[in-house]
Amino acid sequence: MASTNVSSAGTAGLGSSNSKASSSALRLIQHKREALWFYRFISIGYDHVFNPGQYTEDMRDVAMDEHANLRRPNLKVVDVGGGTGFTTLGIVRHVDPENVTLIDQSPHQLNKARQKKALKGVNIMEGDAEDLPFPADTFDRYVSAGSIEYWPDPQRGIKEAYRVLSTGGLACIIGPVRPTFWLSRFFADMWMLFPTEQEYIEWFERAGFKDVELHRIGPKWYRGVRRHGLVIGCSVTGIKTESGDSLYRIFNYEAFNISSLQLGPKAEDISKHGNPILVFVRFLIGTICAAYFFLVPIYMWIKDKIVSVACRSKEGE
Repeated sequence: MASTNVSSAGTAGLGSSNSKASSSALRLIQHKREALWFYRFISIGYDHVFNPGQYTEDMRDVAMDEHANLRRPNLKVVDVGGGTGFTTLGIVRHVDPENVTLIDQSPHQLNKARQKKALKGVNIMEGDAEDLPFPADTFDRYVSAGSIEYWPDPQRGIKEAYRVLSTGGLACIIGPVRPTFWLSRFFADMWMLFPTEQEYIEWFERAGFKDVELHRIGPKWYRGVRRHGLVIGCSVTGIKTESGDSLYRIFNYEAFNISSLQLGPKAEDISKHGNPILVFVRFLIGTICAAYFFLVPIYMWIKDKIVSVACRSKEGE
């Protein structure tokens, strides 16, 4: 499966599909407790129901082979929000399992990962993408697929990606893209975070990454159509060029000054008790809205089959 590259400069001229995602969107599952419950149930059929329609092996392999640059078996790699280990399976095709760490907040997803024989030797642990339990400059590669959409504060998560990478390390974040079709946009905003391409690049650059690139990916039967958005629709990469924590360049009229990107307290702390009724309502409505994006791939698959039949008919005339 081929992918399309969009550089950081290349997003400036993109149209309405790359305007800022609505700040008033409810995003009912873009919360840690709700996401934890969501994956408690979806983990049952994640690899066999969700991935075939949203995040195929071809998409994963393109991202790992072409974007994440996993060219040495001795690379130290962390897979953040790795869930059942679907992306981790793509990582260990190139990297020794003993050098790979899979971290996720869902014990139910991680239980599925531990059952995969190919992941034997991988360090599998629970943890928070916005507060990684590793020192600065630990890993050569940071990979995260299908996770950013549940982060209450994406900038914090990408700042953590920068922090835990060693100098010269590469981050590769794979996630959704915002729909332009009004109905798809409505359900996207009700479900979770669907960033614009421009937002991905801005988050990376604010964290200090250089050579930021966005690669468009998607199921082949979509035929490049992106108006409905994609639950997995892009792979964004950036290089850490300086040791230590995140660096943010601030321009003034005299010179470029470098200062640490400072963020406030975490938006959510799952260790603190929340309102269980509110959590349940958000989880229920958000899950119903998520069902829309399980139907869209089926619609696109049927449409692809119809187009394919029509094309073959014309060729036979």
